[in-house]
Amino acid sequence: MSMTREQMDRLIEEHFTFEATDNVDGVLGSLTADAEHEIVPSPFGLLNDHDSIRHMYETLFRDLKGEGVTPVRRLYGNDFVVDETIWHGTIADGRPFLCEGRRGKASFRLLHIFEFRNGRIARENVWCDLAAIQRQLGCEPH
Repeated sequence: MSMTREQMDRLIEEHFTFEATDNVDGVLGSLTADAEHEIVPSPFGLLNDHDSIRHMYETLFRDLKGEGVTPVRRLYGNDFVVDETIWHGTIADGRPFLCEGRRGKASFRLLHIFEFRNGRIARENVWCDLAAIQRQLGCEPH
């Protein structure tokens, strides 16, 4: 059964709230048991089990401290959403973005593609503007 826009929005906002509060259990609870998760670029690659997704989020939460997002647009389809935002916060040491040892404030564009099944997120694909992050942290692209 397809989810309505309101149901998808509610689930995405819950998911984002869990991420903003470093609540790994909440994040995992918003995903299906067989969810696929991928951040591009990320050394973790495509993840498809809760243990590896947990490890990725624990690492991410240690390295990033979000201060807010600015919504840009959200596009809807049958059981999927494309969500574009600008993330604002602090990168603790730069490791997630190939900038070893770099710290600082950053704002960058995020593009999420969410797919839903049975009232949960079945796939989360996240694309971030690596060049903008590296430019703000003053590191050379690899």
